[in-house]
Amino acid sequence: MLRTRLIALLTVTALAATTAACSDDSSKNNSSSGSPDKVKVGVIPIVDVAPIYLGKAKGFFQKQNIDLTLEQAQGGAAIVPAVISGQYQFGFSNVVSLLLGASKNVPIKVVANGNNATADATKDFSGLIVKDPAITRPKDLEGKTVAANTLKNIVATSVNELVRKDGGDPSKVKYVEVAFPDQAAALDAGRVQGVFLVEPFVSSVRSKGWKQIGSFAAVSPNMMVADYFTSTQLLSEKPDLAKRFTAALKESLAYADAHPDEVRQVVTTYTTIKADAAAAMTLPQYKADVDKASLDLMNSLMVKDGLLTAPVDTSKLLQ
Repeated sequence: MLRTRLIALLTVTALAATTAACSDDSSKNNSSSGSPDKVKVGVIPIVDVAPIYLGKAKGFFQKQNIDLTLEQAQGGAAIVPAVISGQYQFGFSNVVSLLLGASKNVPIKVVANGNNATADATKDFSGLIVKDPAITRPKDLEGKTVAANTLKNIVATSVNELVRKDGGDPSKVKYVEVAFPDQAAALDAGRVQGVFLVEPFVSSVRSKGWKQIGSFAAVSPNMMVADYFTSTQLLSEKPDLAKRFTAALKESLAYADAHPDEVRQVVTTYTTIKADAAAAMTLPQYKADVDKASLDLMNSLMVKDGLLTAPVDTSKLLQ
């Protein structure tokens, strides 16, 4: 009798342990039904990333069972290696840095669009700004120094194309790395002769009376400037997380594009810009879908600049 009871007790215990183990495995494989996934995303403190901040505030990521943390970096070139190392699960980067990574077989994949130019060359969220009255057009930058937030990124590629389209020689333009918040001071002090800024910094320097001679939209209307991406390892190991993150991000992009006033407000929460300055900003377009034609254009411009010896096979970058 005692032996029968002991066997029954051991059987119940084993079944309970098995059930618990199955429950644990299930939560690991489908975390959307368990504890929220903790996700860090590398971003830059500029207007480009307003949708992801807005999406977090609106609960779009929480709805996808994602506990989102946003960490700021100086540029996309720094964010790419941080995603590869696992410091961030996802990142935001300009398309030039992403194409350079793909050309070197860096294991990354784009998961969503970031932002686009406005299609108005004279009223874009970006601006190539000069102080010297003698510089009136992009060609005049030959022999001059231009500040870029990071080197070998979309800034230099865009400025080079503006100079090229104006009949100048882009190889005669020099670039120095200066963070966006420090570029106006560098231009004012004469350390550089041109700066390429995005909002919220463009509006602040326009008030100084300096001249704008170019923009992303002048390179190509609706140009895709940046994307969100992740590592191929995360895509392989956690495809459901990548799918949920992308869904939340697309919802965020669509919401931001439809609610410009809320974009202006959220920018004041992660930058030092004040509400009155935010009201004067020109906002980018926040398209939900990746623009492959725009990516192909940047691919060809990078070949012209010598950043690439041949166009990158964009299938390496796109899902």
